[in-house]
Amino acid sequence: MLRLYVEEKMLSITTFVIVSVIKIVIALAVLLTAVAYTVWLERKLVGRIQNRWGPQRVGPFGLLQPLADGAKFIFKEDLTPPYVYKPLYIAAPILSLVLALTSISLVPIGNWVTVRGVRTPLEITDVNIGLLIILGITSLSVYGVALAGWSSNSKYSLLGSLRASAQMVSYEIALGVSLVGVLIMSGSLNLREIVDMQGGHMAGFIPRWNIFRGQIVAFFVYLAAAFAETNRVPFDLPEAETELVAGYHTEYSSMKFAMFFMAEYANMITAASIATLLFLGGWHGPLGGPWWLQAILPVFWFALKVFGFIFLYIWIRGTLPRFRYDQLMAFGWKFLFPIAVANVLVTSLIVALQK
Repeated sequence: MLRLYVEEKMLSITTFVIVSVIKIVIALAVLLTAVAYTVWLERKLVGRIQNRWGPQRVGPFGLLQPLADGAKFIFKEDLTPPYVYKPLYIAAPILSLVLALTSISLVPIGNWVTVRGVRTPLEITDVNIGLLIILGITSLSVYGVALAGWSSNSKYSLLGSLRASAQMVSYEIALGVSLVGVLIMSGSLNLREIVDMQGGHMAGFIPRWNIFRGQIVAFFVYLAAAFAETNRVPFDLPEAETELVAGYHTEYSSMKFAMFFMAEYANMITAASIATLLFLGGWHGPLGGPWWLQAILPVFWFALKVFGFIFLYIWIRGTLPRFRYDQLMAFGWKFLFPIAVANVLVTSLIVALQK
């Protein structure tokens, strides 16, 4: 009996390890593919906004353009200026990319599934403080930018990294406070529990998503702060080409530059995923569907909402001009932060009165 128990336990552990490795490989493949084709989508959409074509020559509709870009970065000459501090100069893009890819491991994209008797969530790891860990990892990403600017030994790079650091500190506070209202309503830091509380409908056909349950102001604060956190237009001051050539990655080329590029788009997908989970109901959709679609539909609804957020990212880039730096800081401290604090106070009052 003991032997059978040990063999069964070892089989269960082996299956768990195999399932975990498969999930990691699939998540990395999907994320890196999504990063590549988000670049393609941005080039096509901004091209349409500006009344031009965008990629169209490499493959049908330019769909093979990301592969061509990847090959170009791999075979491009890698220049390292002689005056840089080489250890940190090389470590900075690696750090940025690793942190960007790590944060996605805590993002659930659907319900639990059973594989060979092992019940596993549709995420790499499920922890009770998943949101807190993601915020911590994304906050560390500024170190890659700061180290890149300092180690490049260039005034343009240094100014870009200093801007990124100040911008991260300013908007990270507003972003964190904007999420407190959702945490008060859900009473949990577990992303899966927060999504589960948004299932079903309120009066009529209105979903129980947090954006419809009094957190619409928090959503727009998060939206603006997420744009600033990911250094996207109109908050792309750390890499403003009209002032700083290219900002913190001025001295980078080849795959080291590509790592910063990939990290930025991976962070966009993470920000879109967090917005989907906390405000837009996660994988809950308007329709249930037949039983054989129950494992696929949640992933479809989640991906559709993330796509909508990415589309908004790109639309804003093609629409709004860049802020001045003093406007950027004033907007974060004098507008977003007070609104986020007011939202927390109002939400706390409402929740307290309902008890």
